[in-house]
Amino acid sequence: MTERVVIVAGETSGDNLAAGLIRALRVQRPGLEFEGVAGPAMIAEGCVAWAPSEALAVMGLFEVIPHLARMIRLRRDVVRRALAYAPRVFIGVDAPSFNLGLAAQLHTVGIATVQYVSPQVWAWRQGRVRTMAKTLDLVLCLLPFEKPFYEGRGLTAEFVGHPLADRLPLVPDRAAARLALGLPAHGEVVAILPGSRRGEVARLAQDFIAAAQILAARRPGIRFVAPMASSGVRVLFEAALAQAGGIAIDVIDGRSSQALTAADCVLVASGTATLETLLCKRAMVVAYRVGGPTAWIVRRLMRAPFFSHPNLLAGREVVPELMQAAVTPTALADALTRWLDDPALRCETEALFTTLHAQLQQGANERAAEAVLALLDRARR
Repeated sequence: MTERVVIVAGETSGDNLAAGLIRALRVQRPGLEFEGVAGPAMIAEGCVAWAPSEALAVMGLFEVIPHLARMIRLRRDVVRRALAYAPRVFIGVDAPSFNLGLAAQLHTVGIATVQYVSPQVWAWRQGRVRTMAKTLDLVLCLLPFEKPFYEGRGLTAEFVGHPLADRLPLVPDRAAARLALGLPAHGEVVAILPGSRRGEVARLAQDFIAAAQILAARRPGIRFVAPMASSGVRVLFEAALAQAGGIAIDVIDGRSSQALTAADCVLVASGTATLETLLCKRAMVVAYRVGGPTAWIVRRLMRAPFFSHPNLLAGREVVPELMQAAVTPTALADALTRWLDDPALRCETEALFTTLHAQLQQGANERAAEAVLALLDRARR
């Protein structure tokens, strides 16, 4: 009998994670069929798309309000389609604001439910764990400290590692990356990653570009490369770049790992890109900015001392984090300057990042697939 899976992924990072999981599941159980909210990577693996992953790329508590009616309609449509499709399991990939509510609805009709990528409940709104325990059968964790957090809270969790850690080499080749991007073999290079969501880029692009202008004035000959996560964010970033004027930044489509590997240090928006930067062993300055009301609530509910992957994984401040009003061109440029002026500290940081990379290199796609198939087999019995 054909086994069906509904899988819903949010934005580019979720699309890539879900595609790797689909591929690994099909290797272990070729007869599985997949439908859901999918991006191009998932579609390439044979997932039938009910809606695009980009439809879930909304960040912030209050920032979602203009999109709320659309998101409610989308969730209602996904529930309707899922009930008609009759899957054995639902897998929500990231996008917890959308997927946890969806899981709750599908769980009530006996569909097994999985959340791939733990919501940051260990950082804020820890009360959500009680609801998750009632509506999720399994959480697949990317970070090693997440599984112990769930232990004793009535929720089955498995640490699977991170697929990016499996894909990227432990020892990056800066020379090869620079050659591939047409950058000089010598001289300073800074990578700029202003975010994968349009809202992030709209809030950060001007300050990131202005920081590059300050650095260019301080350090003649410095080069900048900015990999864009999608055509939509490229349009926004290039509009900000044209408005700023007087600064040369090589804007490229995708190829973020090459750009990070080519760089001496990185200016990056908080999110998955900070993990990718760590895995490319590059010193970074991390910026985070959301709408004022969201920031007010986050500050009061936040339980974790850090918000970037390097600091969370290391358990201490390894890279500077700038949030909200602290994100200014001068502050960003000063923090980057400190990295550029201290090659010994960069070398020490790269060694730490290599250790952290090894901890995350677990064969994530295969481990996640094994955990999902074990759940499917239990549900069948």
